[in-house]
Amino acid sequence: MVVVGAGECGTRAAFELREAGWTGPITLVGAENVLPYERPPLSKSVLTGPDETCEPTALCESRALRDAGIEFIAGAAVTSIDRDARRAVLSDGRRIAYQRLLLATGAAARRLPLAGIDAGGVRYLRSRADALVLRDRLRPGARIGVIGAGFIGLELAAAAAARGCAVTVIEAAPRPMSRAVPTALATAVADRHRQAGVDLRCGLTVERLTRRDGVLLLDLAGGEMLECDTVVAGVGAVPETALAEKAGLAVENGVRVDARLATSDPDIFAAGDCCSFPHPLYGGRRIRLEAWRNAQDQGRAAARNMLGDDQPFAAVPWFWSDQFDLTLQIAGLPDTAAQEVVRERPDGVRIRFGLGTGGRLLSAAAIATGNAVAKDIRLAEMLIARRAAPATAALADPATPLKALLRHAPI
Repeated sequence: MVVVGAGECGTRAAFELREAGWTGPITLVGAENVLPYERPPLSKSVLTGPDETCEPTALCESRALRDAGIEFIAGAAVTSIDRDARRAVLSDGRRIAYQRLLLATGAAARRLPLAGIDAGGVRYLRSRADALVLRDRLRPGARIGVIGAGFIGLELAAAAAARGCAVTVIEAAPRPMSRAVPTALATAVADRHRQAGVDLRCGLTVERLTRRDGVLLLDLAGGEMLECDTVVAGVGAVPETALAEKAGLAVENGVRVDARLATSDPDIFAAGDCCSFPHPLYGGRRIRLEAWRNAQDQGRAAARNMLGDDQPFAAVPWFWSDQFDLTLQIAGLPDTAAQEVVRERPDGVRIRFGLGTGGRLLSAAAIATGNAVAKDIRLAEMLIARRAAPATAALADPATPLKALLRHAPI
């Protein structure tokens, strides 16, 4: 068994192969020359924590890999897949035979199509190396320009503000996090950023980036010029599909897989940020998820299916974001909902439920300090998984426990 990509997805898959009973060789190939590590802290504690916590948390130690009998090849790239011979070819010429192969290649930061003599000077946040460079630049008083008000851009803006930087966020859409978050929650996040001194500007684009006397100059639509010491872009991610395309595998907004996470080659699977898959809870709609939980879940599911389990992947999408003292949590896909029902708890926290045309629960989202919404979102996630259609009055009534609705939901 060969796993290409040593991020959250690939590493979890490698260990799951062993735990599920595979006794043969397992090879995990990672492009970075470090042990596998967690990605979420890169935009949070790695940027804001004390020096001793600036390294991301390792997913496993060398000993754990050895004990599990996983051969870890670090600092290597798989450059091609010989499907006829069933061999993965590495950049150093090595050829690794496989019975089954998993593509867990993830996604790369989307690059900005900026003009200007220093358009290549934009920073991106995707890896440990990126985070350490940015951490060094987030000094008190530094002028930080962030292009994009999605999860990564806003988490980075929050980290920069916490370190005493003067932060300006430029977002082309009318509001932040427009693709994934209900409007009311996005407004609450925007208000919190502005309260912390972040200059958040929506409905505005950047046209050009130049440099003058060591200062980066962002030319904004409308003629304004913004002076920055560092410019960071968080404008989405592009699935890493080059290897799959070179091997002749089907690609559709990522490596195209079936419900079992198998590609168009039955001996090759794909999971995590790099793949698009049909989701049974949303009418078979083909989606691609860039989320920590999904990477874990799909890595494990792909591993079991590589061993013959033949189970469709149906986990409820789940996302979270920490910004300042707030935590946003979302279960399901809010953009699929036709109706919203709001439950206001006694503490003032509002849970926003998204229902389909037939009343089935499709999503739940909330924001609060710390982990205050975790239990409610987890219960909603279980209701979504069961295809429950609770009465709207019960959903809206904080006196009706979500656990009670779960007891009456189909199994």
